Order: sequence, then structure tokens, then C-alpha cells
Amino acid sequence: MIKAVVFDLDGTLVDTETCAYEAMRDIYKQHGQELPLDKWSLAIGTHGGFDGYGYLEERIGRKLDRKAIHKQFWDLHEERVSKMPLRPGVLARLEEARELGLKIGLASSSQRWWIEKVTTLAGIREYFEAVCSADDVERVKPDPALYLHAAQALGVAPGEAIAIEDSMNGLRAAKAAGLVALVTPNPVTSHMDFSGADAIVQDLEHITFAELAGRYPASSKSK
Repeated sequence: MIKAVVFDLDGTLVDTETCAYEAMRDIYKQHGQELPLDKWSLAIGTHGGFDGYGYLEERIGRKLDRKAIHKQFWDLHEERVSKMPLRPGVLARLEEARELGLKIGLASSSQRWWIEKVTTLAGIREYFEAVCSADDVERVKPDPALYLHAAQALGVAPGEAIAIEDSMNGLRAAKAAGLVALVTPNPVTSHMDFSGADAIVQDLEHITFAELAGRYPASSKSK
């Protein structure tokens, strides 16, 4: 029996992933370069995977003031995020989860300060009974630690929870932990291979948790 839902944050609740890509792409353009999405995708949903600063230095053939570039990136990124609405269906699914009596958690590879900032700006912080961040685990997604930690914090077995994700690293983490995995791709993750997901929808307006729980009462790791 499904007893909980655990949401990813970036790109899932709010499309901060597109904001981040566009911010870094703008910086590349200032240096006369293009930022290939397939390169940037390696960093989505995890830490590492792609060094955007190092790749830009390779392209232009010289070192950069990384501290200044990092600040510029975050200034551009946060400006975009501050204007970004919730993704379609997010509020409806949060309300549905409450109505169904499901426990609601959040598991993100981001640091807690960013999670608190984005969920507060979006007006949804109160929905989450447990918030698990990069500050709580040694390894972030695609390692299953964040989802295992979230399930434990909510008092459910991993197989009794549905994970809501947008990236390949997030999907791998959710499935490795034993959760049912629903993927809602965004513009910068839609090209990824999500064949391992239990369900894939354009956004959360296209499915309900009641429907999903009916399809997948619980995974094999529910006990």
C-alpha cells in the first residue's frame, strides 16, 4: 500500500533546472561560446558530473576568475528562479496527497538553504513533513541515500512511497532505493532515457496519486 510521496525539488516542483542551464548558457555566450545541453545534462540532479567552468576555460583557452563567474551564475540563476512559477499540477498533487492522507517528503541533492529558499518563495514549504538534502547524506543522487533517508524520516518502507523526479540521476536514485518512480521531464531533461520509470507524464496535471497507487500498490521493497 502506498503511504507516502517524496518529491525532488529542482526541475520537478519548480523548473530551476532550465533556469540554471540558461544562466550558464548566458555566461558562455558572453565569452563567444555555446554550452551543449548534453554536456550540462551530466550535472543535473547530482553533484559533479560536469565542470561548467573548466569546460568554458578549455573552450576559450585561458583561466577564468572562477569566484567571479560563480557569483555571476548564481545571481543570474536566482533572478530567474524568483520569477518561476510552480510546474503545472504541483499544487494539485500536493493537495491530493494531503486529502489521501499520504505523508509528504522532499529529497534533493541541493543544500538545505536552497531547498528552504525555493519552497518558501513558491509558497509550498508547509506541505513537507520531512526534507532531506545534501547536508544529510554523504552521497547525493544517483546514490539511493537521500530516498532511503526520506522514507525513514517519514516512517514508511521505501516500497510504500512514490518518488517524483525529473532527471536520470534522480530516477536511478529512486529505483535503487526501491520507490515507485514517476518522472515529469522538463525542457532540459526531456531528451533523457527514462525507460526505467514506473510512469512518465508531461507534468503532474496528467496523473493523480490515486491513479498511480492503483497501478503500483507497492514495490518489491515495501517490507
